[in-house]
Amino acid sequence: MGTTDRAQTRRVAAVQMQAVLGDVEANLEQAQRLVSEAARDGAEWIALPEFFTSGVAFLPAVAAAAQPIDGPAVRSMQEWAAAHDVLLSGSLLVRDPDGEVRNAVLLVDRTGIRARHDKDLPTMWENALYVGGSDDGLVTVDGIPIGLAVCWELTRRRTVTRLAGRVDVVLGGSGWWTVPRWQPRRVFDAWDAANTARAIEAPGRFARHVGAPVVHASHSGELACPMPGLPPLQYRGRFVPATGVWTADGTVLAMAPTPEPQVVVTDLPLRRSTPVPPPDSYWLTPPGPLPLFAWYQQRWHGRRWYARHQCSAPAPAHRG
Repeated sequence: MGTTDRAQTRRVAAVQMQAVLGDVEANLEQAQRLVSEAARDGAEWIALPEFFTSGVAFLPAVAAAAQPIDGPAVRSMQEWAAAHDVLLSGSLLVRDPDGEVRNAVLLVDRTGIRARHDKDLPTMWENALYVGGSDDGLVTVDGIPIGLAVCWELTRRRTVTRLAGRVDVVLGGSGWWTVPRWQPRRVFDAWDAANTARAIEAPGRFARHVGAPVVHASHSGELACPMPGLPPLQYRGRFVPATGVWTADGTVLAMAPTPEPQVVVTDLPLRRSTPVPPPDSYWLTPPGPLPLFAWYQQRWHGRRWYARHQCSAPAPAHRG
């Protein structure tokens, strides 16, 4: 497989968190500690997980954690970036001036916000929390083309189409939850094993299809919340830890060995490879029966919940 002539190297870090669901202050304290640790280890670029300020679950506290773009969470990112002179990425729920909430991946350095990417499609119950964006996730910082993508964006062909062969690195993260252990236990455990493997393999597979290294941060820890639209059922599971750094050919360069909060720091050559063509299908790998059902069922219920509870955009003027 051919490579480009680009061979710059950056010392990068991927942060693994155990978010306190909906508790912005506690999560900022944890993130600050881990960013400081990564900076002490010499990291120049640091990736925080998706939803690093809140975690993600179908809970009112998580919905209420949405921040204005000039709020304390974004100011904290700017302060950390300035204090350590690093480039910092991470996603959080941002309530924009139009009243809509979006899952915004921000790229911040000592000068402020350098770039923003809004995740294109909410996943499952995320539809209750925010609306999708339409940008391509491609930004350039100091002459280096960078791709921004999070969680299930790394599993869809449309994201590959936007970024393949166009970036030197992808900065991403996830808050990927497991399949619950319902009955029949053997069936759900098998579905969970496949889902977990898909989460762990997603960054490396995406790297191969895009032809660029991937720095991927993630959450770990327990997760419990109601099931949207299915009141008798309670979800109990965990976040899949998949924190690490992958080279452009999908090789694991470094990965968190345990689920505890930690940082993975390594020197990463920004070396592209020839992208591997993705499959001619919507998904890079099929999600499996239960996640696919939840993709549609929770999208329908979540959008209704969002319209009633989360969106504060004014209703359009009536035209007679």
